[in-house]
Amino acid sequence: MKIKRYKKAYKNLNFYVNNFGFHKPFQLLIDGTFCFAALQNRILIKEDIPKYLGSEIKFLTTQCNVIESEKFGHQIAGTTKIIKTFGVHNCGHNKNILSGSQCLLSMVGSQNLNRYIIATQDKDLQTKLQDIPSVPIMYINRTSIILKSPSEYSTAISKIFIFRVFLLLGLALIYCKMRERTAGNLYVLVVVVFERVLNWTEIIKTEKLPKQKKKKKKKKKKKKKKNLKYTVLINVNKQKNIKKCPIVKEYI
Repeated sequence: MKIKRYKKAYKNLNFYVNNFGFHKPFQLLIDGTFCFAALQNRILIKEDIPKYLGSEIKFLTTQCNVIESEKFGHQIAGTTKIIKTFGVHNCGHNKNILSGSQCLLSMVGSQNLNRYIIATQDKDLQTKLQDIPSVPIMYINRTSIILKSPSEYSTAISKIFIFRVFLLLGLALIYCKMRERTAGNLYVLVVVVFERVLNWTEIIKTEKLPKQKKKKKKKKKKKKKKNLKYTVLINVNKQKNIKKCPIVKEYI
């Protein structure tokens, strides 16, 4: 059963890597509900999650989630100790402190550009996150950690994304053929296309590529074959005795 769960998690994680640019080390944003469930089911978060995903993980939380867990006091003292062991990510809510779920939604935004994996047990938060593309969701079911399969919205957007990539690559190839670009220049255009589509970094500024000069082919002049009969007669006419020459008799 463990092998099947690990394979499914690897498949789901690769979907986000291939389509939305997730990379190692993966950033995991954890709230208080996830820590509380891990404590109840005796799950070691820092040891079990890297084994489950098979890669390096950055364990993060926000200041709002730490303050929310501290408000409950001694009732969940264990969860506050666990959540304080993670790195506190700057959420920008120092003046107006939000609830844990609202804080995580603001961190994700509309596109999840920072590529967070959200670990939560809050079902209302999970349903809201499924409406946003490129947001992996992790939760605990009894004694096992589960990474949710991608939502229908995420899969639909990934298909549109692949279509856009192939369309732009096709346009780049047509442009290169029309402008007579070399293979090296085509590679630069492909990189620019990926940068424009994925919005991972700033668009590469490339200068106008110079046109490749055509090499003029030199036409070889064909040598005209001289008539053998004509040449022999000319050579023979130089001699005094033309009639006695045997070569002339053959060609006349």
